[in-house]
Amino acid sequence: MAVDGAGLPRTSPGCRCGKACDCAGASTTMSPSASLEPKDTAVAAADALSSRPNRAAVRQDLIDLTAVAAVTAMRNGDLKAEDYARALLDRARHLESLNAFRTLDEEMVLEAARDADKVRACGDAIGLLHGLPIPVKDSIDSKALPTSNGTAALRDFRPAADAGVLKSLFAQGGILMGKTNLHELSYGWTSSNAIFGPVRNPYDPTRVPGGSSGGSGAAVAARMAPLALAEDTLGSIRVPAAMCGLAGLRPSFGRYPGDGIMPLTDAFDQPGPLARSVADLALFDAAATGDRAPLTAAALQDVRIGIAPASLLSGLDSEVERVTTEAFHRLRAAGVTLVEAELPEIATAAIGTAMTIISYEAMPAIAAFLEAQGAGVTFEQLLQQASEDIRGAFATNALPPNRPSRDAYESALAQRQRMREETRRHFEQHGILALAFPPIMIPAPRIGEEAQITIHGQRVPLHIAMARNTSLASCASMASLVLPAGMTSNGLPVGLEFDALMGNDRAVLALGLSLERALGAIAGPVL
Repeated sequence: MAVDGAGLPRTSPGCRCGKACDCAGASTTMSPSASLEPKDTAVAAADALSSRPNRAAVRQDLIDLTAVAAVTAMRNGDLKAEDYARALLDRARHLESLNAFRTLDEEMVLEAARDADKVRACGDAIGLLHGLPIPVKDSIDSKALPTSNGTAALRDFRPAADAGVLKSLFAQGGILMGKTNLHELSYGWTSSNAIFGPVRNPYDPTRVPGGSSGGSGAAVAARMAPLALAEDTLGSIRVPAAMCGLAGLRPSFGRYPGDGIMPLTDAFDQPGPLARSVADLALFDAAATGDRAPLTAAALQDVRIGIAPASLLSGLDSEVERVTTEAFHRLRAAGVTLVEAELPEIATAAIGTAMTIISYEAMPAIAAFLEAQGAGVTFEQLLQQASEDIRGAFATNALPPNRPSRDAYESALAQRQRMREETRRHFEQHGILALAFPPIMIPAPRIGEEAQITIHGQRVPLHIAMARNTSLASCASMASLVLPAGMTSNGLPVGLEFDALMGNDRAVLALGLSLERALGAIAGPVL
């Protein structure tokens, strides 16, 4: 992850930097251009590669690169950022039926990639994310593209500033690839967006990719990019990671800047990455935090991981249960000590606590954000233009007379604090680094059938199937890593979540580097 590297000098009469290079007076900024609308022109994304033999093979090689490999190749001069961007854009255009992106401006991306190549040619210092196109969830503010949060009233809303986490990525050479589709207002787990259309799972396009960050998950799984920026309130990174066969990190509360992101609750909302490898998550973490200390894979023989059969492993779909059991066998074989210990009683009530806090805070949080952003629309106007299912969900949970009372809210906040304390004691008592469990109880359901979840012949509410297991980390402000654990018999990914105490983000990433090898890779989608 070294960031300093000299470019190959070339002669140019228009050199801006006074060196023998081809910068031709170009700006070194890595921020995207100010273009608003996605281009619909037939830009040949393989122009830079078309003169080379085996063009298709080269393109496959490029889209399969991890973020670490791609940045290293661009930094070393083995790969032009423009060539890499064209390959990813070509892939995104080819798979646009997955509906992963809401806005995608190809010329904007290519211009930023060309700037990256000129920066390197000048020999200037280059960042950790040099030349890397990054899909960004469309609830995260960007100046260069609209930020709709997946809802009609904000379709053309252009924020005045980039979100704080996005500024950090731009400062390290990252490129805004486009804005990804999501569950409307981030208020759900499927990304079946009635306004902009459902996002489709690359492993089976008839199924959901998870949500609310489904577009970011689908883009990375489908090899449109190796790394995407998402956001998690109650599973919005972890659910797509599990359903799309990805690595995902919900960081400890406050680890990355949280400004400029449409909220549901200030108590839980956290930006974070989705990728196809833990090393890429670590790259993102280094870029977002500035912590460039080397990360060493954990020795699994020294690791104790907790499992809680009654609270986190019960009631699972049979295929999820099978994959989880087999994954635990592989972890034991790799030297991990699995410690069976049930959670404190208060921790098992996390989903109720979390839903009370979200339902109480969502309406005023969104209203205040819209006003502060100068969005030109009130919460009431936004909801009037929202889809019927979102209006219904808010009416059922977050609007009077069903909105939780102030007393219920304050009780939930107190429970949340006790949950943090009891969870920390549980970890210390059993000497564990993390808890392990499947983040969701089911594989990806079919689009349109999300409300009809059945496990072992019993109807299960969608929010239970999706958030029973993810709620503890949100309430206790934990660092959560999701890894692919295996596949169902019909080829759908199943994930495992590893929750560490708040502040142990680097420790859980170091653990993930080793767990990833122990669990083994899963096959990518056939597209």
